Amino acid sequence: MISENNAFSFYEISMMSRNCNQNFKATILEIQRMSTEDGPGLRTTAFFKGCSLNCKWCHNPESISAQPQVHWIGNRCIGCKTCLEVCPENALAFTPEGNTVDRRKCNGCGICADECPSTALELLGQSWNLEDLYAEVVKDKTYFEKSDGGVTLGGGEPLLQSDFCRSLLRRLKENAIHTAVDTCGLCSRKALDRILPHTDLVLYDLKEIDPQKHKLFTGSDNHNILENLVYIREFMQSEGKPEALWIRTPVIPGATASDENIRAIGQFMADNLDGFVSRWDLCAFNNLCRDKYLRLDWEWEFKDSDLLSKLFMEKMAAIARNSGINPDIVHWSGSTRLDANDMSTSQAISN
Repeated sequence: MISENNAFSFYEISMMSRNCNQNFKATILEIQRMSTEDGPGLRTTAFFKGCSLNCKWCHNPESISAQPQVHWIGNRCIGCKTCLEVCPENALAFTPEGNTVDRRKCNGCGICADECPSTALELLGQSWNLEDLYAEVVKDKTYFEKSDGGVTLGGGEPLLQSDFCRSLLRRLKENAIHTAVDTCGLCSRKALDRILPHTDLVLYDLKEIDPQKHKLFTGSDNHNILENLVYIREFMQSEGKPEALWIRTPVIPGATASDENIRAIGQFMADNLDGFVSRWDLCAFNNLCRDKYLRLDWEWEFKDSDLLSKLFMEKMAAIARNSGINPDIVHWSGSTRLDANDMSTSQAISN
């Protein structure tokens, strides 16, 4: 489990984000091109650093903290120790296990990463101003036009830097580019008001319907998240924007992957969002992030958990389709392990 010292509080992230927004800068973790999983068509996704949740299963743990962080990639290292010489905080040391980072000393300045000749040290999170980030993401506009794609703002939680997001989304819409925002929903109502008029698609996480379990798994209950989701529906009713709402549910073994949770999420959607959700994605657990936790010196509770089977994901999808919503909107995705009986029994479940 990630300790509380590894992540910032909602208040701390909000204050840091406010300072960034005053200068129209944002802390960006990564810009991913040619994405096919963050909305329709081919997309460029800007991942904002800093999250208001602390999910135990997070497959992007480097996105949780709002501060830039350094990590070491051992198979690139040539052992020159240049990083030790240039680090102003003396936060690096070579041990039998490799290059270690003293997280209490490291301030994320990135000097070591800049000077590393083999790129074994990387800085996770860099400051971007609005004009530079806009210019970077619109480089792929030709691909957007040919595939009905666009730009997605993800994270972390992009709405913790909502002033910047609003300005970027507005610029994109002025250039006729489809926009999407991927949010966990734990944000202020004002943050939603800033971005919804300039957003074509909202990708919204519904992880766990039970508030106590949600707090256990993510560090916060889901009261604000569910209220914000209903507010988005009301905004769509009154303003006609955003044009589409997609729901995403991570299917996590030992956590969200239960019949009761999937059925209850579907019932909530049927009761509160009927006709407004055009897609419900069940996202299979991803265990390919083990090395990320190791490089950040964090213990991961799910490090020994296996991928779910295709048969299990088909079962979850069948439960979702029978939960009271339009069954045609249910999809599932992600890597799975292929059990011997999957091929012979999946058809029976789907029927």
